[in-house]
Amino acid sequence: MTVLRSLLELNEWRAQIGGQTLGFVPTMGALHQGHISLVEQSLSMADHTLVSIYVNPTQFNNAEDLEKYPSTLEQDLALLRATGKVVVYLPTQNDLYPNGLHSRNFDFGALATFMEGAGRPGHFEGMATVVTRFFEIIRPDRAFFGEKDYQQLAIIKHVVANENWPVEIIACATLREDDGLAMSSRNLRLSAEQRSAAKEIHRIISQWISDTDFNTTIPQKERIKLVENINSIDHLEVEYLEFSASNTLTPVERFDLNVPTRVFAAVLCGKVRLIDNLPLF
Repeated sequence: MTVLRSLLELNEWRAQIGGQTLGFVPTMGALHQGHISLVEQSLSMADHTLVSIYVNPTQFNNAEDLEKYPSTLEQDLALLRATGKVVVYLPTQNDLYPNGLHSRNFDFGALATFMEGAGRPGHFEGMATVVTRFFEIIRPDRAFFGEKDYQQLAIIKHVVANENWPVEIIACATLREDDGLAMSSRNLRLSAEQRSAAKEIHRIISQWISDTDFNTTIPQKERIKLVENINSIDHLEVEYLEFSASNTLTPVERFDLNVPTRVFAAVLCGKVRLIDNLPLF
């Protein structure tokens, strides 16, 4: 497995593969099978696959969250080595921020108004800054992102279309643990009791979806009910829960089966912030 540790090494490798297709999987490390599913998707769709590992400071609006983000580089490299022929890029800060550590300005429209955008100022600007910088220096044909971060995925698609980046964005389904918890690097920070509580997020929401007649229910009343059910579990506290149109991410005032809609949630489990989303219809 090739590991590139500088922009110079990246440029030399990129020149070697010429016009062969390149798939790109950006990560912040602490890899799990959810990440590996993105890598496997790329391996099936491109001649070469490049995986980056970089914890991007500009997308953290909470300094403690950045400080506590898991760092497991040796385990990450071992996981990637087992997938087959991948190339790993470990950029320096100067590779990605040659003019200093600050974010670009973007027009995300309404996509960043609610949910993560409302509670994490600067998060999406930092994320989009580093992703577009990766696109600039890597020049991938396809880039692979998970649907667990659905709002992030929607914003990346918007930026790519708005700025005419020549890269195809591939959405990959959320991978879950056997008990339904969405795979996340943050799960490593949960205690045993918190981990047991965390699985209830998916159980409660998925059970509610199965039991609900969307022709007769009112979103605001259902939101209150769901929040109360999740908050009744020890260690869990809902930060937000929204029913939003899948394409615009705007909260819906009524359920309309002709408008694809998802439920989005951010839940504190102890001090660990977990996000998830599921389609309603």
